[in-house]
Amino acid sequence: MRGEFALPARDWRRRWHNRAATTVLSILAVMAIAPLFFIFVYLFIRGAAGLSWSFFTELPQPVGETGGGVANAITGSAILLALASAGGIPLGIAAGMKLAERDRGLTSRLLRTVVDLMTSVPSIIVGLFAYAFLVVPLGGYSAWAGGVALAVIMLPIVARATEEILNLVPDHVREAGLALGLPRWKVTLMIILPGVRAGLTTGVLLAGARVTGETAPLLFTAFSNQFGFRGLDQPIASLPVQIFTLASNPDEISRQMAWTAALSLVFLVFIVNVITRLLLRRK
Repeated sequence: MRGEFALPARDWRRRWHNRAATTVLSILAVMAIAPLFFIFVYLFIRGAAGLSWSFFTELPQPVGETGGGVANAITGSAILLALASAGGIPLGIAAGMKLAERDRGLTSRLLRTVVDLMTSVPSIIVGLFAYAFLVVPLGGYSAWAGGVALAVIMLPIVARATEEILNLVPDHVREAGLALGLPRWKVTLMIILPGVRAGLTTGVLLAGARVTGETAPLLFTAFSNQFGFRGLDQPIASLPVQIFTLASNPDEISRQMAWTAALSLVFLVFIVNVITRLLLRRK
């Protein structure tokens, strides 16, 4: 009889603890999402008035004139992100694999130290580095220099995300592949990585979202222009730099365009993240 009466009491305590923990986690989740929500709302209030098809398809007009858009900045940001991804993602994943799979050697310790240092370096220092080693020797600003600077910022983020995700894979998965006679590199490439591609994609998206909003390194490398894409060896516009330029102008028309461009940048990054997560969940 005692056991029959004690069991409901234990169930009640479990349910109470579960509901309390769920409530606390829900409150913390709302607190984490609230700043993003307020940013969206404020940007929409300030920038929605300037949204139009021409804003996304036309080039900027001279200061003080109405009309025009940020088509050059959107195209430039896409090109810079592609260049940064081409260099930062493969190297970052390779570094993360090295740290996760071979984490006891001298090379891994040095690599971890370098990744930690790169993570803590301010982005403006990366811009100055790219300016000294790329812009000055090449004789001018270019999309190449901007892409390299963003790749340097992107690399440690992808490396750290890859390492943490690979460390979550149970050791018996690796042991099963090794027991079949596969080399360690094949186990990692053919078994481990395909199993964690959703987590890797999330890490890559976080890194891409980080570099998409960078302004300081691009001011020293890619700079900007008021025209369309003219080659990878020429200055190229980007949305963050365009927003900075528009917000620095004294006229109200430019400031309104800056708010609209900021809304567009945040909205585009948000949409890409949501679509990617939905596709990964479906798969």
